[in-house]
Amino acid sequence: MHLRLTALFLLAAAPLQAAKPNILMICVDDLKPNIACFGDTTAVTPNMDALAKRGVLFEKAYCNQAVCSPSRNSLMTGLRPQNLGIYELSTHFRKAAPDAVTMTQYFMKQGYKAEGMGKILHVGHGNIDDAASWSVPSWKPKAPTYINPESTATTRDAKFGSDRGWATESAETGDETYADGLVALEAVKRIETAAKTPEQPFFIAVGFIRPHLPFVAPKKYWDLYDPAKLPMPQVKEAPKGAPEYAPQYGGELRQYSDMPRTGPIDDTMTRNLIHGYYAATSYTDAQIGKVLKALDASGQAENTIILLWGDHGWHLGDHSMWCKHTNYEQAARIPVIVSAPGKPAGVKTASLIETVDIYPTLCELAGLPAPTGLDGKSFASVIADPSTKTRDSVIHVYPRNSLLGRAIRTDRYRLVEWKKAGGSEPADALELYDYQDDPLETQNLASERPEVVKDMLAILATHPEAKPQFKAPGGAAKDAQPGKKKKGQGQGKGQAKAPGAAKKKQAE
Repeated sequence: MHLRLTALFLLAAAPLQAAKPNILMICVDDLKPNIACFGDTTAVTPNMDALAKRGVLFEKAYCNQAVCSPSRNSLMTGLRPQNLGIYELSTHFRKAAPDAVTMTQYFMKQGYKAEGMGKILHVGHGNIDDAASWSVPSWKPKAPTYINPESTATTRDAKFGSDRGWATESAETGDETYADGLVALEAVKRIETAAKTPEQPFFIAVGFIRPHLPFVAPKKYWDLYDPAKLPMPQVKEAPKGAPEYAPQYGGELRQYSDMPRTGPIDDTMTRNLIHGYYAATSYTDAQIGKVLKALDASGQAENTIILLWGDHGWHLGDHSMWCKHTNYEQAARIPVIVSAPGKPAGVKTASLIETVDIYPTLCELAGLPAPTGLDGKSFASVIADPSTKTRDSVIHVYPRNSLLGRAIRTDRYRLVEWKKAGGSEPADALELYDYQDDPLETQNLASERPEVVKDMLAILATHPEAKPQFKAPGGAAKDAQPGKKKKGQGQGKGQAKAPGAAKKKQAE
């Protein structure tokens, strides 16, 4: 009897082992930091703003490549595109790295149930999902892209997939008409179901497609904005001295039937597109609100890490550029918010992070052993103390024709080195931008500031050389950039040449 009482006393006195924290990961396609909590005074985004009040907002977060599939590969594998050797949409990451352990796979090995709905990995353009990354098959919504007849009265052949209608749609309809409304409903159901077995930790990944083109949203979200008060592009020219191949002018956008195939997009259409982007962002914000409300109602919020992540930015007419597909700030900078139990809330940090850092960070926040072989670096210490930092620079890439632009971004500068991936040839061109003196990237300063270039190249030299695009046996890889430049198009007037660079004509 005495021994039993002693044992019971010891059990009662021992601290209870905390349950493993759940993970709610919210991924949004083409979402740039045009969000109120990131300082955009136009955006109507109350739910993302509310999430920022319960977590840490990262003001200087960057994708690893500004296009869907490579960016999402970076998130899920913790490996950069230049180390996988995948820069385009169609190659599945397991062809290049068959033994990669994805983030959700790793959590599954630690006892988590991983569920995905909507767009997490890139599916389409010949690419497929990854069954090994989920405890149950991932869920995709079935919904029309458009519902107004006039939106598809004329269509245009797309480079990939089905024909495209208009680039925008404002419809008198409810949220659940479109795919993202259905994704939110499914996420709510999954959270409610998971709450019934709190002893089973969950990793629920929710992927929203808007504000990806086309900018379709119920009319009530369009009505949140006065078109006359929308911010219009301040700079309409490409950076002076930049290589001609570095910018792009909306090849993806021009696949939509109401867009000009070539030439400038006028102010009226620019304003409508910007209106559509904001409306689609507010629509997705409302769906995020439904998911967060369900989490709070489930009783699991106090033990759940929440991550909001945009896969890359988007050019909204700045420099007359549209879509992503560049190494410039508007394409590379992304929104990231992390809310973790017991960590600071309602604060911002200027600490530099990149997408590959999210995998090891979530592991550390969840108390899991550190994974090996990742390119990312955990920023959990920054979440604990937002005044600190874990990186002095980040790296991202974008391919253009036969060249790869590798970009180093520090607090003040971005250097882009253009050269063949994996080759020994000297760089074809360099770009340098100063975000303290020239935040809108109007001038390539590489030829004017050789000492800064030298310092930035020294940082780049600490990274391994990029792998060329992976080619499966018997197959050729497709160009990652929609719309190739014409033959003979070479360097822009006055651009900075890399030291010792050889003159050459860009491949078609």
